[in-house]
Amino acid sequence: MKKKALGRGLSALLSDTPEEEKLDVDVTNPAHPHPAEGINEIPLAQIETNPFQPRQHFDQESLQELADSIKVHGIIQPITVRRLAANQYQLISGERRFQASKLAGLHSVPAFVRTADDQQMLEMALIENIQRENLNPIEISLSYQRLITECHLKQEELGDRVGKNRSTITNYLRLLKLPPDIQIAVRDQKISMGHARAIINVENPDAQLYIFKKILAEDLSVRKVEELARQVMAGTGAPSPVKPAAQPKEIQQVQSRLSSHFGTKVSVKGDGKKGEIRIPFMSVEDLNRILDILKL
Repeated sequence: MKKKALGRGLSALLSDTPEEEKLDVDVTNPAHPHPAEGINEIPLAQIETNPFQPRQHFDQESLQELADSIKVHGIIQPITVRRLAANQYQLISGERRFQASKLAGLHSVPAFVRTADDQQMLEMALIENIQRENLNPIEISLSYQRLITECHLKQEELGDRVGKNRSTITNYLRLLKLPPDIQIAVRDQKISMGHARAIINVENPDAQLYIFKKILAEDLSVRKVEELARQVMAGTGAPSPVKPAAQPKEIQQVQSRLSSHFGTKVSVKGDGKKGEIRIPFMSVEDLNRILDILKL
């Protein structure tokens, strides 16, 4: 029986090998010194993590629960890797299963071995996570942004890859325009996606933060926030803050490139001669990820 498709986007990237061919690969046979494409049992020590992994935070309790399940049932769904060299592999997708297998004390795991370049790696990892993992809205937004920026996909193409319509993609991308404090609250589920969508209709960041603080202080429903946002835009719900001057186009472009490179909303402020760059992080793991990118 053929396995259920992974989704249009990932299936297009991962060319399936017939099931019989996958199961007949014998990695202990001298005729196969390196595992071929298909399902193989690969030592965990030979697998390195995916540098393009879009997920920034893994819940440790959930990871331990998965490890406990793996101890009893084993790995039900193989991870996916690419071969870098003899006895050296890099994870494409399945990092939760990979990390949980370590916690479970396994020495090897079943894995699909695929051929992929760096761009395909990034696209596979992003699409697999969007389709399979419980990413928070901000991680989904950043994944969409990276697919557009780094994989050169248009919104229509992105929608086809992940099975979402264009308006859904647009709503997620708009979250990245919110101030970092609000993005963190969305990530940590302190406010919902509905709250954030209502806030983003207000253009001024100071007014957005005003509404955000009222949500936390008064536990406002989404409907109440939508009403408050309309009042703010009409000038009756809050003091009208001064609208900040628009950033020069060059600064906006640099900000967009840095945000894509670091996988987080980078803030760049400058007057043409001097300025500052702010790179927010959302957890210790996220900070370490950024330091790795900076090679510090």
